[in-house]
Amino acid sequence: MTTVEQRFTFDEIGDLYDRYRPGYPEALFEDLLSLSGISPSDRILEIGCGTGQATLPFAQRGYTMSCLEPGPRLASIARGNLAEFSDIGVVCETFEAWPCELSAFGLVFSAQAFHWLPPELRFTKSAEALRPGGSLAVIGNAVVVNRTPHGDAGGSLGEALDDAYARYAPSIQGPPVTRWYAEEGPIPELFSASACFGAVVARRYPWSYHYNTSDYLGLMKTHSDHRLLPAEQRGRLHEAIGQALEGSGGGIEVFYEANLYVAKRAA
Repeated sequence: MTTVEQRFTFDEIGDLYDRYRPGYPEALFEDLLSLSGISPSDRILEIGCGTGQATLPFAQRGYTMSCLEPGPRLASIARGNLAEFSDIGVVCETFEAWPCELSAFGLVFSAQAFHWLPPELRFTKSAEALRPGGSLAVIGNAVVVNRTPHGDAGGSLGEALDDAYARYAPSIQGPPVTRWYAEEGPIPELFSASACFGAVVARRYPWSYHYNTSDYLGLMKTHSDHRLLPAEQRGRLHEAIGQALEGSGGGIEVFYEANLYVAKRAA
């Protein structure tokens, strides 16, 4: 399955995605608004809005937004979640198929979706959509792997989770794909290589969340690498993960780092 096709697996589990996917610290949005230099009259373009987790903080601040979401189910849930905000429009469209509105936006941003975009369009089309002086922001949560690949505190639970993956899904062992957004990831270099933007400002926001067993398994069901496993294999893996969590107190504390990258369009 190609990367383009893989991103559409989320639409199959839109309700789970809306319920279990983590959000972002409020401080990230405050810094984003300050660093981007956006004005209250500027329009915002969001690429890959999902069910609106990162859309809501802007909507609550009164911004006018156009939100692209290629999944029909996800787009429908986002419209419901944002129904009270008349200045928010959700369009069921891929970024590559979207007819670009040239120089129309003060801010283009993407939360946890930028890695799915075609590399040849990520930066160039974003820059075309921005007004002079407008900014592109890339947001992503990354599991903190200096604890364990699962982002927990390690110990017997970490060992049990490692064993579950080794036995039932060795193909998805190792650092999570979300490390693409982390400090050691490629985003600053990709900004620079595009020649479309100025210097990148990066900010990190450590946070954590305690999942009970049911919620953690719900979260795992939204991960694309889990979604792509054959159903029987996925079921065995999730059963083993559930047993590991129940044997360790019935839950898991996952440590995240929310990452923000902001750069202004080159003159």
